[in-house]
Amino acid sequence: LTSVAMDHVPEQALRHSFLSTFGSATEQANKLGLKQTQSVISMFKNYQVVQINKYPLIVTFIAESSANTGLLLNLETDMGDLLSDLQRVVPAS
Repeated sequence: LTSVAMDHVPEQALRHSFLSTFGSATEQANKLGLKQTQSVISMFKNYQVVQINKYPLIVTFIAESSANTGLLLNLETDMGDLLSDLQRVVPAS
């Protein structure tokens, strides 16, 4: 788990138990016969969480609720080379 966070990010949003729910939700969706989940967007009163599946990585962005969600999703493309490099060196479990 690697994180870069600013001081005003809600502490509960950085907890392992919160961040790991993406993997659980994806696993349940697959059991129901749904296609592979690419991303999950969770909206809260003061912030939003965008999680992107780049197996074996899960990339999580936490932003203010007023942030442009489309721009957050486009960060996947912007970070494409970096994420590809990380996918090659991070072991799949």
